[in-house]
Parts: sequence; C-alpha cells; structure tokens
Amino acid sequence: MERRLSQGVQSVYREQLGHQPGKIIASLQGDRVTLILEDAVTQPEQLLANQGEKDLTEKVRSDLDAAIKPQLRERIQEILGVKVVDLLSDTTLETKREGIIAVLAETPQFRCSGSAAQQPTHQAS
Repeated sequence: MERRLSQGVQSVYREQLGHQPGKIIASLQGDRVTLILEDAVTQPEQLLANQGEKDLTEKVRSDLDAAIKPQLRERIQEILGVKVVDLLSDTTLETKREGIIAVLAETPQFRCSGSAAQQPTHQAS
C-alpha cells in the first residue's frame, strides 16, 4: 500500500507541477499517512531561491501546496478507500524536502495476502 501511495503522490506532482520528486518515502500507521518527499522543490522555486528571493520562493511554494492539495487528498482517498479529514504539509527549501501528513477518518482495511499483515514502509524513486 505504501508503494501505491508513493507512486500516486509522485504522479500528482508530475501531472500538476511537471516535476518529479527524487524519492518518496511513505508510511501508513493506523489512521495516519506520513510522506517524505526528497527533491520536492521545483526548478522555478530553486531559481528564485538562488537569486536570494526567499520570501517570494516561500510564497510560491505555499501557493503550489495549496493548489495541489485537493489532488493529493483525492489520490490518497482513492488509493486507501478512506476519507482524508486533514492534510498537513511543509517544505524546507534548504534541503528541498517536503513532509506531508494525511489524517484519515478511520484506519484503512486491507485484505492480507499470505501471512504478512503489516505493510513495510516503501520508497519510490
């Protein structure tokens, strides 16, 4: 499931921003999803940051996050089959990492194939 989450978030970034994060680490713990995106900062944001436009870069990042939040929420809900009641995110421009936490209405129920009932944390790159 974590693999599907990583790939789903990666596709939202690619489709909406024309940018593919380098690696996404997804973890599902009960009614919480945690995502860490490496290289989440887009080329235009990097250009602004390199020009010393920190305030403008942070504003652009905030606006981009707000613009793609509905698509991220929808994709997570689609993959897990559970409503996302809150979606929190923050980006560190210096490290180019973004953290996303999705709070779910309930713990997703999955059919377990084999004896592995718990899914491992997954990375997409």
